[in-house]
Amino acid sequence: MPRDREYGHAVALDLMVPCENEVVAQLIDLRHRSADLLAQDGWAARDAYFFAERNAQLVHNAEHYYRAMYRGRISSWNLRDRHMAETVEALLAHLSGRDGPAKVVVWAHNSHVGDARATELGSQGELTLGQLVRTRWHDEALLVGFTTDTGTVTAASEWGGPAERKQVRPAMASSWESSFHAVPRERFLLPLVDRPPWSDAVLLERAIGVIYRPDTERVSHWFHARMAQQFDAVIHLDHTTAVEPLERTSLWDSGEAPETYPTGL
Repeated sequence: MPRDREYGHAVALDLMVPCENEVVAQLIDLRHRSADLLAQDGWAARDAYFFAERNAQLVHNAEHYYRAMYRGRISSWNLRDRHMAETVEALLAHLSGRDGPAKVVVWAHNSHVGDARATELGSQGELTLGQLVRTRWHDEALLVGFTTDTGTVTAASEWGGPAERKQVRPAMASSWESSFHAVPRERFLLPLVDRPPWSDAVLLERAIGVIYRPDTERVSHWFHARMAQQFDAVIHLDHTTAVEPLERTSLWDSGEAPETYPTGL
């Protein structure tokens, strides 16, 4: 078990004293020294202070996150996406203070980018970065989702596991992905800002994140969603190619064995 998860497990079982007070003290000390730091060298100092403050805030939120992991998935998930939203807001304020009104582009998995209120996960109490951004900035936010039918993806088989190049299984029937696969185009952009007549339609949707488990795909990766309310636009790539890791390994290079292995051709 990674050391960060060991910490959360130990604190949850009262086997270790939480380090929250030390983390908060560090963050408060940094903010008390902000005037001296910002007076040193104009925007270079402001950038340095911003990075230091966000890193300190990350440590603070991470301490809560790893403890929440042992209280339930939704609790830890919501902490993570709230941290993302706080970071976006802080970055926007920082950049706008230097160069005027700024725009921020966030690259994240569909499960974070989409508005949870349009999914069955949202009805269970889960929130997302996309939902929080929409709530904060309304029509100034643009949520763009990506879908695919088949191809490859870089993901692990378990938390903390190595990156693997896995085969994406064909989309399930009665899903948004299978509907898009039936369109006679391999790739297209579907605008949803004007909310089409079928905006209340509910179909299955796939979410592949850090982990991909094809053996339990329906349970692990599919949920019901009203896609036209979840996103402002969707880009469909019928066949996708895995993102290449910065540090490729033999496990990633070899890829996943075909489903028919070792009997198939």
